[in-house]
Amino acid sequence: MVWKVIEIHLRRLRHNRVEWLLTFIVPIAFFTIFALIFTRGVGSTPRVKVVLVDGTCRPVLDALSQNEGLRIVRGNEDALTVDRPTAETMVRRGTATIAVVIHENEGDLSAELLNDASDQVAAQVVTALVTRAMMTHLSSAANPLDSPNRPTTGIDPDFAKFVENVAQKPAITDDSDDADTPTSPASSAPATPSSSPSTASEGFRPPKIDVVNVIGQGKSNPLVSVYAAGIAVMFLLFGATSGGGVLLEERESHTLERLLATQMSMDQLLLGKWFYLTLLGCVQVTVMFVWAQIAFGLDLMGHFDGFVMMTVTTAAAAASFGLFLATLCRTRGQLNGLSVVAVLTMSALGGSMVPRYVMSESLRDVGLWTFNAWALDGYDKVFWRELPPSELGPQLSVLLGTAFALLILARLLAIRWETN
Repeated sequence: MVWKVIEIHLRRLRHNRVEWLLTFIVPIAFFTIFALIFTRGVGSTPRVKVVLVDGTCRPVLDALSQNEGLRIVRGNEDALTVDRPTAETMVRRGTATIAVVIHENEGDLSAELLNDASDQVAAQVVTALVTRAMMTHLSSAANPLDSPNRPTTGIDPDFAKFVENVAQKPAITDDSDDADTPTSPASSAPATPSSSPSTASEGFRPPKIDVVNVIGQGKSNPLVSVYAAGIAVMFLLFGATSGGGVLLEERESHTLERLLATQMSMDQLLLGKWFYLTLLGCVQVTVMFVWAQIAFGLDLMGHFDGFVMMTVTTAAAAASFGLFLATLCRTRGQLNGLSVVAVLTMSALGGSMVPRYVMSESLRDVGLWTFNAWALDGYDKVFWRELPPSELGPQLSVLLGTAFALLILARLLAIRWETN
């Protein structure tokens, strides 16, 4: 009898495509996604977006501009460097992640990194590259006869070893006034890296590098808005697909036929459900952010206008997505399986599960095909960068366009219910 039970379940599994999908395909798909994210197996290693500020040490700036680990963001005139106010504006707007300022005073070099603290990896990477560039310049200045075409034997071996040590263990000091502002792991590095006794006796010191967080100062809990937006958008999608599944339940119970037999049309039915799901989504996201304000000090009322615009458009797109999936499927079981795969995949690629700055550039581009990424970018502009609502044009346009397109597709797919 035990074998009979096993045989029954094996037959059920063989004929149930959704169970096959959730049992075998979904785990492999998510393993692949996260493997690509964390091993960076797709495309090149993510390059940090850096803007170079006008400085006196041009050789260091030129060396940084040629570094493959950096993606140099140029100004309006396509110049290599910009002035400091322009650089700070670019960091605040998200055009660049870090602005590099090089100072030279009587042969001594120092640097400032105007940092966007939301990316906790970039500061560490840029610090190592800037330190290497400055130490290489000091090495060239100390050995004027040395050139790229000459062997490196002319360089003091102790100095060369010191350059390598500094490049591996950069020195950073964090000038952020707000103790609660998150900084990169490199900000806790010791002021003087370990070096051999001979180098210490000769007075070689690493250049001073200050990490200044231009975004995040004065905020009691600066990253809570990022987490709230990511979780809110993901569960908004789950709620919308669950609400859209009511259509399938009504069809299976023949309630849909009775509704269409009245004066109600399919257009009115879909629009009514779309407005309801949109309103429910707005309430759902609002509750999440209100709790974030009460429990974690998120400044919701100070950004209420931008929050309302992003929430309404995101909820509208999610409602259309839920209705589209419902009309695409034939049973509630199919919808449950497909919605889990679709929502989790979009959330993984769009930034709801993993920050997009740790992804390769190829995966970031793929993430733009999900409206999770556009929604999170919009909330990031509102709460983290504190930009005015006029800066939300790209995000609002994509979300509204997605909402309209998916609602039209849902209406076209629902024609089969009218003809049947």
